[in-house]
Formats: sequence, structure tokens, C-alpha cells
Amino acid sequence: MKPTHPNTHLMALDAMPRLGLGTYSDDNRQQWRENVHTALDVGFRHVDTAQVYENETYVGQGLRDSAVDRGEVFLATKTVHHDVPETAEQVPAAIDGCLDRLDVDTVDLLYVHWPSGIYDHEAVLPAYDDAYDAGKTRRVGVCNFTPALLDEAMDVLDAPLFAHQAEMHPLLPQDDLVAHAQEHDYQFVAYSPLGKGAVFDVPEVQDVAEKHDATPAQVSLAWVLSHDNVAAIPKASSREHMEQNLAALELELDDEDVELIDSIERRHREIDPEHGPWNW
Repeated sequence: MKPTHPNTHLMALDAMPRLGLGTYSDDNRQQWRENVHTALDVGFRHVDTAQVYENETYVGQGLRDSAVDRGEVFLATKTVHHDVPETAEQVPAAIDGCLDRLDVDTVDLLYVHWPSGIYDHEAVLPAYDDAYDAGKTRRVGVCNFTPALLDEAMDVLDAPLFAHQAEMHPLLPQDDLVAHAQEHDYQFVAYSPLGKGAVFDVPEVQDVAEKHDATPAQVSLAWVLSHDNVAAIPKASSREHMEQNLAALELELDDEDVELIDSIERRHREIDPEHGPWNW
């Protein structure tokens, strides 16, 4: 599939484009200045980063390099990783640090990155409410939570929970988390929606790709986006892959395609640290 006018296909979920650019990498963080600039030129309008990625400065530079107005870009970042910051009292300063590195006054979405380390909902979430009230973020979200932890967060937060970000792809369908998002009407944002390439060799995905003259990556993204209240943030570094990912928005899977992918029995979790709450 080839992309055609990708800007016209950026369907928004409450002002958040359903397909965004993930920016995690463990090396060459400077690349994200050019990558973000390229992504915006291609048609992306949703960019996701985090304090612990150590690339917010370069993401911010990419935004400023672009001819796209800042007001047209949905910008998300995260803090409270399992070891950064070190105390709950440091969370407000950590939030300010994200804004400083991005060189923005506000972000469109601010996430709690992990419910581990210093995280305690009654100690940490008030700092997110304060950031929301002060206009430092337009929305509040969390990442890598379980349904029970999501319930706790929603009980404590004064700001509405806008999004929950977690790994999701055909080998990790996250049915319970997607159902929770749909029930409570917030957005589920799928990171690693290609399973870091693990979905490419899955026969069911390959069969659907052949049927539609698409790539396995496009089929995986289209399957993720076939769920209500679900967005995706695949990482891409080349213009070609960015264009291919945006073209997945044009790929409409039929019920037979979805059922075939849903029938996959193999399971694979790419991001599986000991501090992940599913390992507690």
C-alpha cells in the first residue's frame, strides 16, 4: 500500500490523532530531532516521548524546526519511571524538567510512566492534578497499569483520566485493558504495536497482508486501530517506514481478517521488566 494524502486520514480521538510517532531508542538520541521533523513533514501530528528516553530536548528541537504549527501537534511525555525521580516530592520538578527540555509551556498529555518505584497513587497523582490545574498539561494519563491500578488512579485523580498507554499488538491483545478503556471512555494508546517486529513472521498476519497487498506492519497497526478507543504509537526512523505506517490508516480489515488475527494463540510480551505490575 502507498500513502495518499496522509493528513486527511489523521482521525482524532478527542483531539488525539489515532496514529502517533513513538520515539524511544537506547542510542543516538540526537536522531529524534530529524526524525520528528520528518514525521511532521510526512503527516504525523502526534509525538510521544518521556523523561527517561533522554531525548526530549531533540524532540522539542524537531518540533521547532518544522513548519507545522505547534498548536497542530499533539505532544505527550512521561515522568515517574521506576527509578526517576527518586522521591514523590521531586515529581513537580520532574514535570517542569520535561517542559523545559521540550521548550514548551504545556504538553497535550502527561503520563505516569510506571506504577512502580516511588509510585504511590496518593503521593504522586496530586502532582499531576496540580500540573493539569496550572495548565502545564491539557490531559493526564498513565502507562503500564493493571485494571485494578487504573481503578485506584481514577479514584484519586481529580483530573479526568484521558489515556492509558501499554504494549499491544496481535501477540499481546490486552483484551482486559482495552475493555476497561472502553467501559470508562478513555483512550488506550498501544506502544510497540508491531511487537518490535515479532508480528512480521506470524502466518495469520502474513495471510491478511497478502490478501490486502499490504505489509505485516500495516496489518498489525490496522488490527490495533480496529478497536474502539485505541490509538497506536509505532516507532519509525525512516521516511519510508513513517509513510507506510500512516498508510495503515487506509487499510480496512473485514470481520474475517479480525477474527483470523484474534485467533492467534501465540503470545509474546516485548517489554517485560521485573517492575512491571503484571509480574507482581
